[in-house]
Amino acid sequence: MADRPRFGPAGRPPWFKCDMTEVPFLLRDEGLDAFEFQAVRMGMPHQRFSKEKAETLGRNARECDVFLSIHGPYFINLSGAPETVEKSVERLVSSAILASWMGAKVVVFHPGYYGKLGREEALRSCIQALSRAVERVKSLGIKGVEYGPETTGKLSQVGSLDEILCMCEEVDMVRPVVDWAHIHAREGGSIRGLEDYLRIIETVESRLGSEAAENLHTHFTHVEYGSKGEIRHHTLDEEGYGPPFRPLAEAIAELGLRPTIISESPILDRDAVKMRDILRQVLKSS
Repeated sequence: MADRPRFGPAGRPPWFKCDMTEVPFLLRDEGLDAFEFQAVRMGMPHQRFSKEKAETLGRNARECDVFLSIHGPYFINLSGAPETVEKSVERLVSSAILASWMGAKVVVFHPGYYGKLGREEALRSCIQALSRAVERVKSLGIKGVEYGPETTGKLSQVGSLDEILCMCEEVDMVRPVVDWAHIHAREGGSIRGLEDYLRIIETVESRLGSEAAENLHTHFTHVEYGSKGEIRHHTLDEEGYGPPFRPLAEAIAELGLRPTIISESPILDRDAVKMRDILRQVLKSS
């Protein structure tokens, strides 16, 4: 569990001219303390990033007090054809192996697509496949790694808040990943202020308990959306996009939350620093 709110980027910023294993040092220099390693284009992550480099990244992260998570491959679809589901389970297991090497606590992933299935059938498929992945991870003796199904931004994807919470309720070793921009886009711009954030946090608490709500793993960026959901990400300084960050900072302060907030802004660490500073301002004035 997090000891405080933490901020960091989704992946190595392109202006970080360093090896992946050295990213924690640059984040520490910026006063950031979280990093989400992007395995999104790796078919089998533990075969694409060596154990030696993973362990070095983990040691450096611990030295710099940087919380590590992994975003699993985009090629995961737990509600597809049987062979697709089986390959997706293998990719989830591979992601957990890599996470265990580097000491990452959460494997974030997009669950799947509705396709030709009904919503309930697609959700059932995701739950069953996720259960298989968890059992395989347990059989490997991996501990301390949880799966984090993420709220998704497109209406074609499995991943409403309710669906994510169902997965967490039914499968062991699973925690929710709340992508605020995705919820905002999926629900047609639903997050406008403090009450909207409180509603979502209270929903998590009522379903999964106070510990889950207080220690949420989250993503944040401004987002552009249309009738089918998410279109593209925008920086915090670009006007006309949401959700707004300051009301989330107010919710964190009001409820004493300790979330990890991963910036998915196009400028990654720079907006992570901006969000951290906004929260500091809110905490100082509260």
